[in-house]
Amino acid sequence: MPIIHSIVLGIVQGLTEFLPISSSGHLIFIPKLLGWPDQGIVFDLIVHLGTLAAVMLYLRSTIGEIFSSFFNTGSHHDANRRLGWLAIASAIPAGIVGLFAGDWIEAMFRSPVSVAINLMFWGLILWLADFANHARHTMGKTRPLSLLNLKDSILIGLAQILALFPGVSRSGITITAGLASNLDRRAATRFSFLMSIPIIAAAGGSQVLKILEYGLNGTGSGALAIGFVSALIGGLFALWSLEKIIERWNFRPFAIYRVAVGIVILLVLL
Repeated sequence: MPIIHSIVLGIVQGLTEFLPISSSGHLIFIPKLLGWPDQGIVFDLIVHLGTLAAVMLYLRSTIGEIFSSFFNTGSHHDANRRLGWLAIASAIPAGIVGLFAGDWIEAMFRSPVSVAINLMFWGLILWLADFANHARHTMGKTRPLSLLNLKDSILIGLAQILALFPGVSRSGITITAGLASNLDRRAATRFSFLMSIPIIAAAGGSQVLKILEYGLNGTGSGALAIGFVSALIGGLFALWSLEKIIERWNFRPFAIYRVAVGIVILLVLL
């Protein structure tokens, strides 16, 4: 794999894993748009590990508090321990469906048309959810992350199943579900970040099994290392920038971007 390919695709993976614009959709249409060959499952695994490292580094304080809470008592530790269990519970629905049907879903819905439709449709749903959430927030009816409950985490986890369809966006659909559950923007975004850890780890484990089954595809170690670092940097920037954006604005720019990209896909790749 040429180094420029690994840099571009690593950054794209890092950015789009956490911004609500679909990493799978971008990793499908960008190589097609540029005429690049498929990057292969080994590279996919490496950039997934890069984004996993990014979110764990970005949330290192929260992760440390959750880990510590399992060995300590007190109300503060109880709250962190509960948050950790809720994040794990939220990953179970998509993990089960992905294990048994993930490959079939990706194969059946990987076409440019499917990706474009999912980008546009779920982008508009995100916009509507954000608009409704803002209205509830002005009336004091949204909740912080500390008031997240098991029902919320399961519903958000069920919504995450839709992210198995290329173009939907894992972060986009989980943030949408969080907003619809009356979490405030920051809480919905933070929980989306946190619940990405078990699901990205599970996806990486699934790719390891595929590599063990089918073998390596010859991707050079240098390209893999650069892809990992690029995904790590892109992921850190995406995590930081998304929280800054929602502090001042809303999710509308992402919805507009998704619709624009969907239109481009339909016009250029068909």
